Amino acid sequence: MITQETIETWLASWPNTWLDFPYGKDIAVYKFGDKDTEDGKLFALVERGSVPVRLSLRSDPQLAVLLREKYETILPAKNLNKKYWNTIICSGQLDEEALKDLIRHAYQEVQK
Repeated sequence: MITQETIETWLASWPNTWLDFPYGKDIAVYKFGDKDTEDGKLFALVERGSVPVRLSLRSDPQLAVLLREKYETILPAKNLNKKYWNTIICSGQLDEEALKDLIRHAYQEVQK
């Protein structure tokens, strides 16, 4: 099973990405943009301490629906716009490469 630390390392590795905690210390929010002005767009959230890890990612609306239909561990994101956000329960249904691809997609979505 993938660890929270591994996922957060992947998220932090993207250029112009920074970590914020606007929803409290238990929700790590990864943003793309200018940290100095705190003008960033959310692309990922990690529920810290959850087992298995719960990772919410921004998505193209059509892809978001397809992913929910294909994987039982991908759900509409709680407290986020369900049109654009999915929560992935990282229990092993998706392998590391699939998770990395979805993170890359989320990052690219906020760059548009």
